Amino acid sequence: MTNNEQKLPDSPESFWRDSTELPSFQELTEDVKTDVAIIGGGMTGITTAYMLTQKGYSVVLIEAGRLLNGTTGHTTAKITAQHDLIYDELIQHIGMPRARLYYEANLQALSFIKNLVHEQNISCDFKEQDACIYTTEEQSVQKIRKEHEAYQKLGIERELIKDLPVAIDIKAGLVMKNQAQFHPLHYLKHLADAVQKAGGNMFENTVAKEIKEGDHPKVLTKNGHMIISDYVVCCTHFPFHDKKGFYFARLEPSRSYVLAVKPKTPYPDGMYLSIDQPSRSLRSVTINGEKMVLVGGESHKTGQGKDTMEHYKALESFAEGVLGIEDIPYRWSTQDLITLDKIPYIGPIYPKEKRILVATGFRKWGMTSSTLAAQLITDHITNESNPYQEVFSPSRFHPDPSIKKAISYNTDVARHFVEGKLEQPLRTPDELVSGEGAVVRVGGKRAGAYRDENGQLHMVDTTCTHMGCEVEWNDGEKTWDCPCHGSRFSIDGEVIEGPAVMPLKDPES
Repeated sequence: MTNNEQKLPDSPESFWRDSTELPSFQELTEDVKTDVAIIGGGMTGITTAYMLTQKGYSVVLIEAGRLLNGTTGHTTAKITAQHDLIYDELIQHIGMPRARLYYEANLQALSFIKNLVHEQNISCDFKEQDACIYTTEEQSVQKIRKEHEAYQKLGIERELIKDLPVAIDIKAGLVMKNQAQFHPLHYLKHLADAVQKAGGNMFENTVAKEIKEGDHPKVLTKNGHMIISDYVVCCTHFPFHDKKGFYFARLEPSRSYVLAVKPKTPYPDGMYLSIDQPSRSLRSVTINGEKMVLVGGESHKTGQGKDTMEHYKALESFAEGVLGIEDIPYRWSTQDLITLDKIPYIGPIYPKEKRILVATGFRKWGMTSSTLAAQLITDHITNESNPYQEVFSPSRFHPDPSIKKAISYNTDVARHFVEGKLEQPLRTPDELVSGEGAVVRVGGKRAGAYRDENGQLHMVDTTCTHMGCEVEWNDGEKTWDCPCHGSRFSIDGEVIEGPAVMPLKDPES
């Protein structure tokens, strides 16, 4: 295939989802009581349900859509404690002892997955790999060296390198030994089966609308039913239960993109990530018996920036230069949340609220962070001590960089709020061709319109139901995305991703 012949798949689809037959679950249709209610059917929710049911707790897990269809189903699935450039920064901001605890916590999560895969013989393409961060820019070599020094101080097994076994001309690289990769949905399907066998209950298409706090917190669902429990665990990516405004101002939503590429040149072992911008990520994957490569990167704040298809095209160009492309069977994107200090929020949702727990802000490293979150939450519920609790506590605050980051993030939110309100669309719905979406003008007002392949027009009010920002059209995924806090909606306005819980309104209402 020549460069001119290369063609991205028409529709985004995750290989993990396409290659896994997941069971379907009924909607919750009655009030129930349980020890622990878990909201969210991704890796955090299912792993937490697994750990708790293994300890004899009754669990009810609900998912707004289908299990494993969110970030977990769209990851690159690297299981590693090498989280980009992080350890030198952690030492500077939280000190060496806590930086070491951060590393140990993620290493323990990796070990948990590895041991479970081997002990229960889970068929999930688990493979130990070295992880490597690198730079192609001379001015960033010092960053790699400082990170290497941080590895030395923390006792992390490492190797400083000057070359990669792929066609990328690097200036420096840093390897973290003995990390891993796997097929996340094959792994989690096994855990979900174990939850059911242990008596846990899971429900799909069941939207949590509200949580009533108290000694026995209650989860109220959109369809009018209630889950009464001793503990509620929010694994919804963005905590929808945020009445105090504790989280929406402390989490930044970020989208990134992935191509599954059949390369022309053989791909070596190893997982690679550039520290340069825009970022680039590489790891191998087996698709239909063939060794292919997941090429990822192109991060940007949700709802902001250029046409999202341009991000896929940039990855395609990179892959062609480094690997050569025979075929691109899959493309997909994912959304992650980044905390003010880059450390996840895991634990009680508010300082004095011990019965409602949250896990969020995994910053693209959800495989270890989800497992770590499940361990921390399980230990909290079972009243067992955990040495990592304080490091990940949501109520922590580090003056530097948290204050600077909070000011920067919320200034950006305010700017996009104002810009969205002042925007005057020039186009009308009649101008849209099949497959095209845009912000349009209807009766002098701003609205969102998408004309599907059959010519049918889908219209929405573009005001986000979370806090009133104006959503923007995402051409690559055919969604409406909020540039302020990352809520995402379908062409008909249904919530795909929070913090919004209500759909976009009809523009004529």
